[in-house]
Parts: sequence; structure tokens; C-alpha cells
Amino acid sequence: MEARPDAGQQIDAGGVAGEQGSAKVNARLKYLIANTPAIIYSSVPTGDFKMNFVSDNASRVLGYEPEEMVADPNFWFNHIHPDDVPTIFSSLALVFSEGQRAYEYRFRTSDGRYLWMHDTLRLIRDGDGNPLEVIGSLTDITDRKVMEETLHKKGEEQQLLIEKLQQAQAQLLQSEKMASIGQLAAGIAHEINNPVGFVNSNMSSLRNYVATLFTVIDGYDLALTPLLDHPEIATAIADVKKQADLDYLKNDVTELVKESMDGLKRVKDIVQSLKDFSHVGETGWQVADLHHGLDSTLNIANNEFKYKATVEKQYGKLPMVKCLASQLNQVFMNLIVNASHAIKETGVITIRTGAANDWVWIEIGDNGVGIAPENLTRIFEPFFTTKAVGQGTGLGLSLSYNIVNKHGGRIEVDSELGNGTRFTVHLPVEPPEPMMGAVNQVAPIHPAPI
Repeated sequence: MEARPDAGQQIDAGGVAGEQGSAKVNARLKYLIANTPAIIYSSVPTGDFKMNFVSDNASRVLGYEPEEMVADPNFWFNHIHPDDVPTIFSSLALVFSEGQRAYEYRFRTSDGRYLWMHDTLRLIRDGDGNPLEVIGSLTDITDRKVMEETLHKKGEEQQLLIEKLQQAQAQLLQSEKMASIGQLAAGIAHEINNPVGFVNSNMSSLRNYVATLFTVIDGYDLALTPLLDHPEIATAIADVKKQADLDYLKNDVTELVKESMDGLKRVKDIVQSLKDFSHVGETGWQVADLHHGLDSTLNIANNEFKYKATVEKQYGKLPMVKCLASQLNQVFMNLIVNASHAIKETGVITIRTGAANDWVWIEIGDNGVGIAPENLTRIFEPFFTTKAVGQGTGLGLSLSYNIVNKHGGRIEVDSELGNGTRFTVHLPVEPPEPMMGAVNQVAPIHPAPI
């Protein structure tokens, strides 16, 4: 009969099998943890959150041995990037109320590099609800962060490109508008100057005819003097003069003719100013008189300020300047109109000019409301405006800055809230050659120095 193992032998065999099975499971778990993408760790839930377990793959990802990380109580905190520490410290206590937290921060590796890590922490409690330990997983997200940063930079570049395209489109539209004004001015000059010339000539002749008629009337008065001794004739002559109000007519007709001729001159001046402002037929760099451009612009913009602002011109001696005259006139127009809009009731627009060391400057100031300090650094940004919707595009100063920049110059602003604003345009008498070779290029977008 075959001998059987007793009960003790069976228990020993079962225990060995159980230990072998547990060892296999532990080995399997250790293998899985060591080869997972995330570093698994646990730490005490108090004080310095000292690590008491770190998975073996930490050496592969961070270059530190797990034993090294567990031995140092401050290892975790000491290796977080200093800029990221405040964010973590300020909210770490929330893990006790929320049960878990997630962070993204930079962690220093053994070779001194910083890797971006995604850290998920979870609080484990015992049966009584007391904090037992914190377990977490660290995942290297450096590649993702690099990609995000690349995408962010690409996005910024695209946004800058969009802004440049928008600005280029705005400048093209403005150029087309100026071309349309030029064509309109040419048409107005053709359609109005001829009839105005006829009327002006006729008014001049009429003035001479009226003077002749008044001379004849004065001659008749002298011839009638002997008849005034006859009461009936004298009374009849006096009645005729009274009915005609001859003295008033003589004065009024002369004044009417003068006012009519002044009005005709005003029409001719407006048409000429419109032509000068848009520089019909001139598309390239030319030597121009900036004072003439300012006067033409004031003539065109007169309706913007005539009811609420007086213009004080303090012109210095300026040399002729090589420039794109129609574009500079556009700058003057923008600054003059802005000055007018800054004056709420009545005020003064002051225009000063001067020259020194082959440079000229044009200063356009007002005593209006001024610009708030927080807006001063933004006024040259495309599409930035403090005006109500529909009252401004926010392109005037941006385009003005680019035009001045295109001339190799600069535009400066000085403003005090409640006391007015002063813009100063500085231009070289002779722009650099590269500037003159880029008539239609869009200047780069940056704020002017202030």
C-alpha cells in the first residue's frame, strides 16, 4: 500500500505553492510598474510629503535611483523648477479636501535638464477616514509641451501675419480711396473750373459795369442840380430816390459783387486744395513743400473743426522734403481730425514746424481731453480705438505711423489727461535709399517709441 503524506506535509506543500504564486505576482507587478510610461510613487500625507516608494523606471526617465529619491526627505520639492514651486505650494493642501490634484511642472533630471511632468496625486485614507498616504504618477509630457509651444508660436506668427494682411488691406483701401479722391478732384476741376471761370469773368465785368452805372448816376445827379430850385421837380426826384433807396443799393451791390467774387475764389481754392491734397498724377517720391501740404489739408478738413476750434499756425523755415506727398497729407489729415475730435466744445489746434540737422519736424497739438496713460502705449496698434462703435476704425494712427516709418522718420506723442495731446512727426529731408525703394510695402507693426 502506497504511503500517503500526512496533514502537515500537505500544509507545507500548499504554503510553498502559495509563496511561489505570490512571488510570481509580485515579480509581474514589479515588471509592469517598471515598464509603464508613468513613474509610480507614494509619499507620507504630512509635512514635507517625503517619498516612501518610487518605481524603478524613475532611473530611466529622470536619471535618479529610487533609493536616492526615497532617502532625501526634500527630494521632490528641491527638484521642482523654482518658478513652478509657488503654484504647487499654494494649492497642495487642497488634496485633503478634494481627494486628488493634478499639476504640470518642470522637474530637474540628474543631468541638469528640466522635463515637463504631469503629476496626478490621490489621497488614500484608512477605514476611519484618516489620511494614510498619497500615491501619484509622474508622466513625462515634455514632447507635448514642446509641441504646444511650437503651436503657440505658430499661432502668434499667424496672428501677426493676419494683422499685417489686415493692415496691408487697410492701406490698399486707403490708397484706392486716395486714388478715387484724385480722380474725383480731376473731375471736379474739369467740371467746375470752367463754369466758375465764366462766372468769375462775368462777375468781374459786372463789377466794372456797376461802377460805370454808378458814375453815370452820379453824373445825372450833378446835371439835375439846377432843377432842384423847382419844388415840384425836386420833390419828384426825391421821391424816386427814396423809392429806389439809391444810397443803399450803391453800397449793397458793391458788397454783393465783392462777396460773390470771394465765394468763387473759395470754390477755386477748395478744388485746388483737393488736387494738391491727393497729388493727382503723382505716385512716386518727389520734392514737396510740407507747408503747402499742411495748408491744403487744413482747407479740406476745415469742416471738421471750423465750428469748435481755431487753428494757430506757427510755421518755421522748412526746406523742401523728398517724400510721398499725398501720403504725408494723409498723416496730417489724421492728426488734425483727431485733434478736432479731442476738443469737446471749443479749443485751439496748434501747428508748429521747424528744421535742424537735415531733419524737419511737424507738431500738431490740441488742448482737448488728452489720452489716458494706459492707452498711450496702444494708440499706434492697428484697429485700437477709444471711440464708440461706428465712429472710428482704429486705423488712422496705425497707418500714420507706418507712413512716417516708411519715410525713415518717427512719430512721437505727448499727452496729459484733461490738458490735450501733442503729436510730433520727424522726417529726414532726404529719406534713405531703401525707404524710397519700398513705396508700396507695408511697414512692420510695432508701436512707436513714446
